Amino acid sequence: MSNGWLLLAALVLPFAGALLAGFLPTNARNAAAVLAGAIAVAGCAIIVALYPDVAAQEPVRLRLDWLPMLGLDFTLRLDGLAWLFALLIFGIGALVALYARYYMSPDDPVPRFFSFLLAFMGAMVGVVISGNLIQIVFFWELTSLFSFLLIGYWHHSAMARDGARMALIITAAGGLCLLVGVLLVGRIVGSYDLDEVLASRELILDSDLYTTALVLILLGAFTKSAQFPFHFWLPHAMAAPTPVSAYLHSATMVKVGIFLLIRLWPVMAGTDAWFYMVVPAGLITLLLGAFAAIYQQDLKGLLAYSTISHLGLITLLLGLGSPLAAVAAIFHTMNHAIFKASLFMAAGIIDHETGTRDLRKLSGLYRYMPFTGTLAMVAAASMAGVPLLNGFISKEMFFAEAVADHTGSLLDDSLPYWATLAGVFSVTYSLRFILGVFFGPPPIDLPRRPHEPAHWMRFPIELLVLICLLIGIVPSFTVGPLLATAVESVLGGSTPYYSLALWHGFTLPLLMSCIALGGGILLYLALRDYLNSGIEGPPVIRGLKGQRIFEKALATLALQWAPAAEGALGTRRLQPQMRLVVLLAALAALSPILVGGVAGTGTLPATPVEPAFALMWIVGAGCALAAAYQAKYHRFAALVLVGGAGLVTCLTFVWLSAPDLAVTQLLVEIVTTVLLLLGLRWLPKRIEDNYPTRPPLSTLMRRYADFGIACAFGGALAFLSYCMMTCPLPESISRFFVERAYTEGGGTNIVNVILVDFRGFDTMGEIVVLCLAGLTVFALLRRFRPAPESEELPEQQRLQDALDDAAPDRTPGDTVSDYLLIPRLIMNWLFPVVAVLAVYLFMRGHDLPGGGFAAGITLSIAFVIQYMASGTRWVEDHLRVLPLRWMGLGLLTSVGTGIGSWVFGYPFLTSHFQYLDLPVLGKIPLATALLFDLGVFALVVGATVLILIALAHQSLRSTRASQATEGGERWR
Repeated sequence: MSNGWLLLAALVLPFAGALLAGFLPTNARNAAAVLAGAIAVAGCAIIVALYPDVAAQEPVRLRLDWLPMLGLDFTLRLDGLAWLFALLIFGIGALVALYARYYMSPDDPVPRFFSFLLAFMGAMVGVVISGNLIQIVFFWELTSLFSFLLIGYWHHSAMARDGARMALIITAAGGLCLLVGVLLVGRIVGSYDLDEVLASRELILDSDLYTTALVLILLGAFTKSAQFPFHFWLPHAMAAPTPVSAYLHSATMVKVGIFLLIRLWPVMAGTDAWFYMVVPAGLITLLLGAFAAIYQQDLKGLLAYSTISHLGLITLLLGLGSPLAAVAAIFHTMNHAIFKASLFMAAGIIDHETGTRDLRKLSGLYRYMPFTGTLAMVAAASMAGVPLLNGFISKEMFFAEAVADHTGSLLDDSLPYWATLAGVFSVTYSLRFILGVFFGPPPIDLPRRPHEPAHWMRFPIELLVLICLLIGIVPSFTVGPLLATAVESVLGGSTPYYSLALWHGFTLPLLMSCIALGGGILLYLALRDYLNSGIEGPPVIRGLKGQRIFEKALATLALQWAPAAEGALGTRRLQPQMRLVVLLAALAALSPILVGGVAGTGTLPATPVEPAFALMWIVGAGCALAAAYQAKYHRFAALVLVGGAGLVTCLTFVWLSAPDLAVTQLLVEIVTTVLLLLGLRWLPKRIEDNYPTRPPLSTLMRRYADFGIACAFGGALAFLSYCMMTCPLPESISRFFVERAYTEGGGTNIVNVILVDFRGFDTMGEIVVLCLAGLTVFALLRRFRPAPESEELPEQQRLQDALDDAAPDRTPGDTVSDYLLIPRLIMNWLFPVVAVLAVYLFMRGHDLPGGGFAAGITLSIAFVIQYMASGTRWVEDHLRVLPLRWMGLGLLTSVGTGIGSWVFGYPFLTSHFQYLDLPVLGKIPLATALLFDLGVFALVVGATVLILIALAHQSLRSTRASQATEGGERWR
């Protein structure tokens, strides 16, 4: 397997493992943990195997054509920086999987936890190894989604739900800003390929869009990495299980914003705009997080605010814009992930073994947990920057950069003082973690008697602390080559000289470290009594909580703006809402014409109108107008008239030699008519116009306004159509498809070849929309359960009583509908006939009118017929239709067909065809597009049947109401 395909395997493995873990039994904790750990170790092995190429500064690449005409490809790119982050993701992920095996309770649905964890792991790997900006944003948003699921894993807890919602809103909003920012960068460069972007520094900096793109990209990075003023979501995410905190909020998710800043540092840093936006944000975050960490009473809260502080430190370094600062930022990113993950795991052990994380209750644990205490103290010392530990070296580099000159501004000159103050704070909260938890009097009234955990639960901390010691003692031999590889991949030829030596003599940074250590000890001693009093922070911190601002904004939006908007735009009537939709759509469509005007009506002569064709259109227009009129008085009549207009449209396609469109239109008319009939009873009641003489002037004006809107925009569309049809085109696009449909698509049915080959990506988007529509209908209607027997309609009950009197010997369970509808026997005979017709339309679709969509609608008609004959019971109990599985299988088949073309080196959804010579049957044309069409067929059937069952269960008001509650599970 080539290195590029190994890289793809590293990306796919976590997602495959997440899918597999989701199918494990709820009590399969060991199996889920082994699966997650094995995948993380396998990913780690793949990344390590790719190191020789990365160390030689030859990035591993894999490019698969996706939409080459739009410049979008599925690109994977592993350089030194991506390699370092991928190693952290897989390495710490493996340790977290082992740790979670012992931390998670057997009563929890642990396989679901590991499924979410693996999916998040895959999303993180996707971010760091993507070689395309749009692809980075895609995986970026996936990290927000899966982190939401992990933070809210204990969904029975209100704190977990609130923390998950807060994290999702803030990080997803930042992701939208990031998307717009990278679109601007792509427009500046002319490509979204990361290699081309990184080679276009001058082009980006000279662009007028640079500042706008920079602001949007920084918003994305700051929200994800909890920078001020978006920092407040991270402490509330601590409601997640501790393995989540150890993984997402120390080593991976919060580092993805840092990764983005480092990744784009070579092309966007070094300007005044970069300095004055990034440095203040990082500095405020550094100081505010460190200061707040001192006063936390929750152990994980202390670590969360310290994480915010260290993220601010890294951001500040990147904002300075110097190469040495970038080196220090990369180094501290790695060091922080190592010691902070171990600290979170230690906090989880303390919580797991004592039953609390409250610092007001914890003290003197060292006598009960000496091994865990020793490990936690070493990790906390590394966080404080104590010599001979990894945190000391990168903090020394930070101090050295703080005293260096960058812009000569007041902000730059004051950095040494702020950096020293932050160092003092870090020593103070590290001391509080150590002394407040492990020393002092024995704990009193703990929920559980403290003791050491199982050895394998402590093993991840032991390994991480050992790495802290090795890097701190012999950095050049342990982390030196890895750091050099990552730094050179970012800085290239501008990589400066730097030293990882432990002793550089008596320097100003060493003095700052001594002041930080001494000052931190003195500050802790001064605040010890205040901290032990149980007060959570001084008034200035208690009053400046970002959570309050966030909740106030949500409350304003939900309780003030939303009701105001609903009062202004909402209505019980559909017509005013449709009026707004039509006006907005028309304005968007007409805006280009208002700006650029209309070129002219063209010179092509008009085609003579056939009298029969004109008469047919008059009938269709009459049906449409009559339907609009009848909708006010009789909805059923309006539906019949709409069907008449649809039938005229179908005949128009036949007249204009478009049999594919005619067949599809006819089939869709049949299905939608039945579904609309089922849905009529669920429309809101009409508001009758009870006027004594004539409607008031306001009502008349509204009706005339609606009529005027309809005429104006209908006429405008007719005019645009006339302009298009009379303008001579240099070359008709149809010629392209006519000439290539058979030679490149392998089919003579040009329409179908366009749908499954030339425009297959559009078709995939359309079936996704259809899938979402079906799920939406199901989600909306499942709230309205069938009424119990006692609530049947009076008319239905009278008919049922009459049936009992007339046919006392009838089959038990038969209802009045069994005798009043079209005879079931005829409909049962029709089912196999229609099913065979569906197969026939599907098989001939590539060469003759038909195809997957038409076949799917046809089979749906067969199910509709069976419903009309026997109700949903027969469809469920006899055919065992599982629409959600049909829909899922259809999507997987369509996507799998597109991915299959990559295996042979072709763009996504490229089809291949050949003739297969079979006995008796002879030569049969086969194309891979048939598989794509099969996915379309399955999804159309699943979505239609799902809507049918959802509507039918409401309309029948069957006596099986008790089973309806679990119907959603059965339909899967």
